[in-house]
Amino acid sequence: MLFSWLKSKDAVDAGAALADSFPSQAAATAIGEFMRAATHDLRGRNLNLYQRARFANAFKWRLLENGVAADTAQNVTQTLLISSSGGRVAPAPAAPVAPAAASAPAEAKGSADAGSNSGPVDGKALDSLFRKAEEAFGRGQLEDAVAHYQGYLVARPRDTAAVNNLAVTFLRLGRYSDAVEQLRKAVARNPKNVEAYTNLGNALLQLHRYHDAEEAFRRVVSLKSTDLAARANLGLTLVLTGRLDSARSEFDAVFKTTPEHAGALYGMGLLERASGRSAEGEALLWRAVQADPHLIRAWAAIPSLRRMSKADSKWLQTTEQLAASTKSPTEEAALRYALGKYYDDVGQYPQALTSFQRANTLLKPLAPAFDAQAYAGFVDDMTGTYTADALAGSKISDSSPLRHVFVIGMPRSGVSLIGQILSSHPELTAVGQLDFWQATARGDDNRVRRKVLSENARKKLASEYVTAIKRLSPTAAAVVDAIPTNADYVGLIHSVLPDARFIFVRRDPLDTCLSCYFQPFTGTQNFAFELDDLAAYGAQHARLIAHWSGVLPPGSVLEVSYEELVANREPATRQMLEFLGLRLDERCLQLPLRSESVGRSRNYTRFVAPLTQLKRD
Repeated sequence: MLFSWLKSKDAVDAGAALADSFPSQAAATAIGEFMRAATHDLRGRNLNLYQRARFANAFKWRLLENGVAADTAQNVTQTLLISSSGGRVAPAPAAPVAPAAASAPAEAKGSADAGSNSGPVDGKALDSLFRKAEEAFGRGQLEDAVAHYQGYLVARPRDTAAVNNLAVTFLRLGRYSDAVEQLRKAVARNPKNVEAYTNLGNALLQLHRYHDAEEAFRRVVSLKSTDLAARANLGLTLVLTGRLDSARSEFDAVFKTTPEHAGALYGMGLLERASGRSAEGEALLWRAVQADPHLIRAWAAIPSLRRMSKADSKWLQTTEQLAASTKSPTEEAALRYALGKYYDDVGQYPQALTSFQRANTLLKPLAPAFDAQAYAGFVDDMTGTYTADALAGSKISDSSPLRHVFVIGMPRSGVSLIGQILSSHPELTAVGQLDFWQATARGDDNRVRRKVLSENARKKLASEYVTAIKRLSPTAAAVVDAIPTNADYVGLIHSVLPDARFIFVRRDPLDTCLSCYFQPFTGTQNFAFELDDLAAYGAQHARLIAHWSGVLPPGSVLEVSYEELVANREPATRQMLEFLGLRLDERCLQLPLRSESVGRSRNYTRFVAPLTQLKRD
């Protein structure tokens, strides 16, 4: 039998195309003929392990999409996968086969769910596949380990040990979204799986989903109160969401029994940095790497606390060695960004750019590709939907019990800095990295982009947003939400919270884009890995901000210059507070500001041609 799927070079396309050839009538003879021919042709295709796993997943899901019963799809897929790799061919079923228990490999006994496997399988072949996955992981052959685990899980999808191991492999590869998907399955099947919750928290941290990570680590601590690493990571999530006092309590609880706990020392170092005490923060980070010389994140964080110099030879030598030896792309990327910061500080700009390029090259494959045309289309939709007339016509009374302040702008434009300054005021409370508006848009993208929501929908969103804030800060009366990506949804936010105030941060676009290129980003900020993408994103972002400034009512928007704030802190701070109806408080002037980043792009003019199309003010 000749299958059209043989024409496809990609394993995913091939799997889907083969599934389209599956007999529409589930008769034993038809399925048997299909399986024999497919097995023969698949063996001749000579797919490697990674391709075989991708093929099997695509084949199974296309069967399901085509209406094939789930048990049949599972049974046919696992039979085809095993038989085409040299295992025995099981008789094809005439009808869906009820799940039958199969023994887990020795390493996973006790964690495989009984009754989770469909149809006859070669148990020894599966046990061997599990062991090969573990051995590949141990050798650092992570892609091979992924392929082995995925192949194994096609046949035993409910083996929680294999699911967790696959997730850990994804973590090492930096495929955090894939890891989260697997770990969600693991904790759903076993809500007391401490290891899975720990790994889930780590993955969510890397995705900057700090509140979700906090929930995962709180779950670990509730299940195992003696887990100091989880408590230290819980403290870290609190630092990253701006709740420094609560974070300090978690770290202190760790230090009571283990004063030199590396993870807690690292978290405390970042806490001190966030508090403006850079020297104390650096001392804590050095203690962290003394406690654990392989704590990559601590080595990578040291340059963020001050300007590096050629006297930092110890740090440079160790960091170069670690970057050259680690097998994790995300760990190497973190170190390469830090090395880029060092070379930038000491004025070795070509070496700095080389380090940053290497870091971005490592991270780019781990995120969805940036589509400049799609983002331009998004901006078209938002500017076309949330016009001045549309917003004026949808005016509702603001029933929120809170006063809302949104600080927005390009990433690395000074949004977080201004958020910290404002939340230093005793009447304002920071809400941290609350991913509310992006999550809302992701859940109903088409409706949010095409029309202003109904009054009932907007009131419901307002209530949900207040609930989310109260969960984090029960006593807050006025809150500062300083997330750059909220800039995409200003029209939506204003339609929901018409009394909200917006502070738009402007910074030299070349400095801003270059600073993005110099920082590790993941997920939705996938425009930062290439200068061409940054230029495209920066131009569209400027168009969007200009639109919001023009359509929002007078008195609801204040534009602030980052450069003016750095040069003249007090008058710029006073202006922001007066805009919010507040008097200047000295605590808003205590955060250290660094001026060396102003005009930084001039050191790289001959290297960053794609960015020169962006206009300076």
